[in-house]
Amino acid sequence: MPKIALILIDIQNDYFPGGDWELHEMTAASAQAAELLRAARAQSDLVVHIRHENPNPDAPFFRTGSMGAEIHASVLPKDGEAVLIKHRSNSFHGTRLQELLQDAEVEEVILCGAMSQMCVDATARAAADFGFGVTIAEDACAARAVEFGGVSVSAEQVHAAFMAPLAMGYAKVVKAAEVLR
Repeated sequence: MPKIALILIDIQNDYFPGGDWELHEMTAASAQAAELLRAARAQSDLVVHIRHENPNPDAPFFRTGSMGAEIHASVLPKDGEAVLIKHRSNSFHGTRLQELLQDAEVEEVILCGAMSQMCVDATARAAADFGFGVTIAEDACAARAVEFGGVSVSAEQVHAAFMAPLAMGYAKVVKAAEVLR
């Protein structure tokens, strides 16, 4: 059986109601992520928490040292679980994530978190490029509505627009319940 790691990406306070960069359905996504976390712990899978920090004090969210940059209570790390801090969308960039996974002889990663259109996307593509099998628990991920060129795109459409191409060539994209089976 291949070694698996659960990677929880940026499930941080600023993305929740009342935070500085609220995402659509983040509370529901984190509830699914918490179920995945419970299962990973029960199976003794490697668990890696990714925390995005922005050292610029004028950043709109995830400012270093702020409560908004802290990991949300729904998925708090336990002693011994890795917590990696990143400053870019790709969880591998400027962190020791690849080394950590390789040292643990991980073959497959399960991803969840936020934002679907940024950090989940970038991390999934990098993980696949590094040769890991990638599964995304898509209902344990959240997106934010965007506007571009005068076109408004809902969070649901953004999420679908990113999950679809990931499913075509980078990852198995499924509901958390399927991962838990």
